Amino acid sequence: MWSIYRQEIRSLFSSLIAYIVIGFFLLVMGLMTWVFPEYSVLDYPYASLESFFRLAPTILTIMIPAITMRSFAEESQTGTLDLLLTRPITLAQLVWGKYFAYLSLVLLTLLPTLIYFLSLKSLAATPAMVDGGETLSEYLGLALQAASFTGIGMLASTLSTNQIIAFIAGVFMCFILQWGFVFISKLPGWVGSWDYMIQQFGIDAHYTSISRGVIDSRDLLYFFTLILLSVEASFMVLASRN
Repeated sequence: MWSIYRQEIRSLFSSLIAYIVIGFFLLVMGLMTWVFPEYSVLDYPYASLESFFRLAPTILTIMIPAITMRSFAEESQTGTLDLLLTRPITLAQLVWGKYFAYLSLVLLTLLPTLIYFLSLKSLAATPAMVDGGETLSEYLGLALQAASFTGIGMLASTLSTNQIIAFIAGVFMCFILQWGFVFISKLPGWVGSWDYMIQQFGIDAHYTSISRGVIDSRDLLYFFTLILLSVEASFMVLASRN
C-alpha cells in the first residue's frame, strides 16, 4: 500500500496539479477571509474565523473532486490500471494507497491556513479573545469533511473512464451529502416531524456539531463510516470491473 502511496505522491507533486490546487485554495480563501468586506474577519465585531469555516466546505466541494477525478478514471482510460494490478499488491491496497495519497494533498492544502488563526490571534486586543479550543475543533471538523469528500471523489472516479464525468459526478455526490439532506428536511411534509432526523444523514449537521466545539462520538462515527463506505465502494466497483 505504501509503495502506491509514495508513487501517487511523487506523481502529484511532479506535475502542476498539487501546486495549482494549493495556490487556488489559499488565494480564494485568503481573499474571502481577509479582503472581501462581506466575509472579511476584520469587519467582524469579535475575533473569529467563522467566515473561513463557513466558506471552506463550498470550495472543498469543488476542489476535492477536481483533484481526485484522475485517481482511477485516468488509469482506466490509459490502461495503466491493469499494469498496476500485475504488481504484488491487492486491489484493496491499491485503493487505500491512492486514498491516503490524495488525502495527504488535501490536508497539506489546509495546513497553511493555520496562519489565519495565528494572524487573528496577533491582531486581537488580547490573545484570549480568540478561542483556540473552538478553532481546533473547527479544523477537526473540516479535516473530517475533507477526508469524506476525498473518498467520495475517488468513488466517482471509479464509475467512469472520463475525468470530466468523474468530476461532475464527484461534485454532485459531495453536494448532495453536504446540503441535499438539509434542503429535503425543509420540505413542508418533513418540517416539525422528521426534519432533524433527515439532517443527520448529511455532512453539514455533523460538521456544524463538531465546529461548535463539541466532539461527539456519534459525529466521529458518522465521518469514519462515510469514509469507510466510500473507499470500500470504490474497491467493489473496481473488483466488479476486473
